[in-house]
Amino acid sequence: MAAADKALTRERLVSAVQAEDDASFELKLRPRLLREFIGQNKVKENLSVAIEAARSRGEALDHVLLSGPPGLGKTTLATIIANEMSVPCQQTAGPAIQIKGDLTAVLTNLTERQVLFFDEVHRLQPALEEILYSALEDYKLDIIIGQGPSARTHTIDVSPFTFVAATTRAGLLSAPLRSRFGILLRLEFYNTDELKFIIERSAEILGVQIDDEGAQELAGRARGTPRIANRLLRRVRDFAQVRGQGRIDKATAQAALEMLEVDKHGFDEIDRRLLLTIIQKYNGGPVGLGTLAAALSEETEALEEIYEPFLMQIGFLDRTPRGRMATRLAYEHFGIRYGRQDGLF
Repeated sequence: MAAADKALTRERLVSAVQAEDDASFELKLRPRLLREFIGQNKVKENLSVAIEAARSRGEALDHVLLSGPPGLGKTTLATIIANEMSVPCQQTAGPAIQIKGDLTAVLTNLTERQVLFFDEVHRLQPALEEILYSALEDYKLDIIIGQGPSARTHTIDVSPFTFVAATTRAGLLSAPLRSRFGILLRLEFYNTDELKFIIERSAEILGVQIDDEGAQELAGRARGTPRIANRLLRRVRDFAQVRGQGRIDKATAQAALEMLEVDKHGFDEIDRRLLLTIIQKYNGGPVGLGTLAAALSEETEALEEIYEPFLMQIGFLDRTPRGRMATRLAYEHFGIRYGRQDGLF
């Protein structure tokens, strides 16, 4: 995704993309152990068994691939794996590694059983990805020294380590790279009860007073994403401090979220504009992705990665072979009669 598009999605209050001011805030709230991590029960169960087995054998954990939408806890799980294995965790990202020397330096400096967390692994250059294959499988690094007829291959041993990779687009990973992972886990959106628990935990850490109904109101508008839930908590905390009594109840939460233009489903202005464009300009659809992106002045990648997943998850948008379609729920949300004027419905 282009830098301008990333900046746009970070500016959205309900975007799951990490904003610049999120990092230090999330660090305070991030759980350190698997038992403290809320939700994703199947993922936790699989990791718990694998970690316990690796610890009992004194070996490095199998390589782990974490996939799913942004903001669901992939980075948090990587740090938890390192903590549970009692080893250091080194973090980098696909776009940050540009030359072979960078990747070689990272791999050769790893210590025994260390966790190497690689975010946005689908954006790693193919030439660099090939260097990883032998390192992941045989813990060896093949380096070509020299050029032309005098070139020779030198093999360097790499300490056994755990490669934890995260991606929002698992389909873009090559088959050879995917085959190197022993543990493949997908993170799903959280339900309202799990988000409510996360909000209450975060409020306790931050020293914010919040009642049951206030937490429920925030959880219902957090789009199934802990990062958004914590971001909403910050904004509503500020509202409660300035215009309320410093305590978040249902009325305060509703007033704050109305000011922030986040509706009961967690939609912001961009979500509403997307759905209304399909309904009003294209008669409910189907409309092609490229056409929709042009009508909204957005990139197709932004629509596919940022906007559409949640709308599809809650049943407001359908992807069909012919294009995108607004569902009956979308019509009802805007108080528009469901059906085409041309009588096809």
